[in-house]
Amino acid sequence: MDQLLTRHMQIVEAVLYLENEPVEIDRLARLSSLPRKTVRECLDLLQQHYEQEPVHGIRLLEFAGGYHFVPKDELWDDLKDQYGKKIDRRLSRAALETLSIIAYSQPVTRKEIENIRGVSSDNSLRLLLDREYVRTVGKKDVIGHPNLYGTTKKFLQEFNLRSISSLPKLSDVDYDRFEEEDESDDQ
Repeated sequence: MDQLLTRHMQIVEAVLYLENEPVEIDRLARLSSLPRKTVRECLDLLQQHYEQEPVHGIRLLEFAGGYHFVPKDELWDDLKDQYGKKIDRRLSRAALETLSIIAYSQPVTRKEIENIRGVSSDNSLRLLLDREYVRTVGKKDVIGHPNLYGTTKKFLQEFNLRSISSLPKLSDVDYDRFEEEDESDDQ
């Protein structure tokens, strides 16, 4: 690796270290005064470095277009007493079902969620809003103008997803189930 590239990697690494929140590539380019292409190359090399070297206690994580350093998963048990519990991702089955429907169908109304689930989703939706996994993204242009819900960057971050397209693909059975519910809403 040449000296200039090493220097660029050091700059990008230092910027990521100094920032408290995930940093998008365009912002990294501005903060480091480096071209976007160079920043991208540095990020790829840094990710490889932190994954390949077992001596590091951190890794470089990408989600929703932003990058930041996080402790390696296997260290949380050792760190939780000093730095709090690892993010508690445990959700009830009802909340997980609701979150899945929102993630795959967004933007979606509460009524559409309930049509798919077959039961009320008020409590699950309230919990997901409180945890900031979902948010109101607008109003549907129908009578009553119900809220439309979608997932947040926090959802992507805490579930280690780069983007919503990183979700596992639905099986044909699940896809048909979603389609049938959407069609029954339109009638």
